[in-house]
Amino acid sequence: MLKPEILDPQGQAVQRALPRLGFEGISDVRQGKRFELEVDGPVDDAALARIHDLAESFLANTVIEDFTVKVESDDVVAGAVK
Repeated sequence: MLKPEILDPQGQAVQRALPRLGFEGISDVRQGKRFELEVDGPVDDAALARIHDLAESFLANTVIEDFTVKVESDDVVAGAVK
């Protein structure tokens, strides 16, 4: 991951693209060897399913990459793309 003070143009581009792709409620995206998503509201099963869909359709190239989605805390989900 880039340090917080380092500009993350790829994370910003992903964040700007999400609403156009129908993914609402993501307030920040940082990109590195993984994507860390801050989720507005509770992280329930529906939110996790939507984030899994986001990772599968937008964040990961599933032809050549595996990915996992995991909860880091009550309102932060990190999707690791390997």
